[in-house]
Amino acid sequence: MDDLLFEPVVRHLASRGTPAEPDPSLRQAAVALVLAPRAGALEVLLIRRAERAGDPWSGQMGLPGGHREAHDADLLATAVRETREELGLDLTAARHLGALEELRPVIRPLAVRPYVFALPALLEVVPGPEVQSVLWTRLDVLASARSTTEVFHKGELRTMPCYRVGADVVWGMTYRILDPLVERR
Repeated sequence: MDDLLFEPVVRHLASRGTPAEPDPSLRQAAVALVLAPRAGALEVLLIRRAERAGDPWSGQMGLPGGHREAHDADLLATAVRETREELGLDLTAARHLGALEELRPVIRPLAVRPYVFALPALLEVVPGPEVQSVLWTRLDVLASARSTTEVFHKGELRTMPCYRVGADVVWGMTYRILDPLVERR
């Protein structure tokens, strides 16, 4: 594995210290931020969620993950399980680089913990029923793809920061998770 490529990410995670314990008053979820080297750069694995009624993130670009289940030992286990279920990708052999602080989406009383993983190379993944498509994209491409998008929230049109990668728009909580790493690539 090309450790030099991962060094800025490792430094960023170390500079943040140990994340606070999860807020027990909120429903817990975890996502996997999966990185892999290709052609001298780091790429991140993004998914387009399948269209599903009742899913507030239906059809959006995001990271693999989901709600913690009773049998999950912890939120790290949730991120690993959800990634395996959604993409058939087993992260137990991946290098776990660390965790980021939990984030809270504005539309649900939920706490989401991102876990960062390093793969030795890009792997082909097969989307399961919860995932419409998969996109590997370079962090430096995201840095040059900053833009804005307009979304309706609580009946109001709002302008939000995003990354535009081809026809894909990465915004909201996924943007908030990725942006500090994109800045430090």
